[in-house]
Amino acid sequence: MRHGIHPVSRPVVFRDRASGFRLLTRSTIESSHTVEWEDGATYPVVDVEISSAGHPFWTGTSRAVDTAGRLERFERRYGSRH
Repeated sequence: MRHGIHPVSRPVVFRDRASGFRLLTRSTIESSHTVEWEDGATYPVVDVEISSAGHPFWTGTSRAVDTAGRLERFERRYGSRH
């Protein structure tokens, strides 16, 4: 690899805000927030909205989705096709 053209990869904790699931992995993402990991070291943390720990496809649970409200908002913004 050529030096100086690739981003720096470092350990980062990704935390699922919905389920509290945490995953320590390597990433190039920047974060100003930190969290203490199980090994006692402090790592940057990135909060994500959903992960495999809380996603309906992986957990087998379903969530109620307000499709009627979303459809009405869409039609108000862009009009209906009728």
